[in-house]
Amino acid sequence: MTKWFETHLPKMVLAPSFIAVLIFVYGFIAWTAWVSFTRSKLLPRYDLDGVIQYERLFASPRWDTAMNNLFLFGALFIGIAMVLGLALAILLDQRIRIEGAIRTIYLYPMALSMIVTGTAWKWILNPGLGIEATVRGWGFESFTFDWLVNPDFAIYTIVLAAIWQSSGFVMALFLAGLRSVDGEIIKAAQVDGIPTWRIYSAIIIPSMAPIFLSAFIVLSHLAIKSFDLVIALTGGGPGYATDLPATYMYAMAFSRGDIGQAASSAMIMMLVVFAIVVPYLYSELRAKND
Repeated sequence: MTKWFETHLPKMVLAPSFIAVLIFVYGFIAWTAWVSFTRSKLLPRYDLDGVIQYERLFASPRWDTAMNNLFLFGALFIGIAMVLGLALAILLDQRIRIEGAIRTIYLYPMALSMIVTGTAWKWILNPGLGIEATVRGWGFESFTFDWLVNPDFAIYTIVLAAIWQSSGFVMALFLAGLRSVDGEIIKAAQVDGIPTWRIYSAIIIPSMAPIFLSAFIVLSHLAIKSFDLVIALTGGGPGYATDLPATYMYAMAFSRGDIGQAASSAMIMMLVVFAIVVPYLYSELRAKND
């Protein structure tokens, strides 16, 4: 009896968590997928009715705006955050005296929630309170910085806030990668007279490819599921100029009472995540098998 208990104790301990994940993660994914093929409105209906919700989704101008915003926001957010994070990591890798201060300053935003970040940037970018009002108070009456209320530029305010929030995280990833490079290789290159910029561009940075890929995956995930930052900063406006798929899904589910549309948009978001994560997992598994 004791031997049986010792053998099955790990399974008994893990079983509740496994069942909870099976029901509340995969079970609700399956439920959402089913509802996306029904005519559900305020309440769910379970009679399958083809792909009508997806037809409505792709015919919606608001969904087109949300997807266009996602690709624009994702490209700028991921690209700038990775470049800025790498530049800061290289700066700190020189072991400058103020390394601790810079590291603290850029890592601090990671401790804040997206709601706090969005609220702070909403004050900073508000034409009546923030940058525009401050510069005009200095005597530059013609200065304007109305991105927050301009439909053509409002999405870039989301980009600014997201980069401020996440660039420190990317810096920490890259700095860890830089500090893990074999110092003997760097010393040998320096002895051969190779300039520092060439050492980084030709030796160190190419060896950090897995870290670049990990940073890309994490930032892509943050971009796709961005919701609270948008709600706190712009509320999806002006109009729905800064809508992203997550805010569209929320609006359909809780403001418009259209569960079918919310479910179909959620499934598209999941497919976008899969399109990014699955190739990464495949490459990792293949590398381990090789």
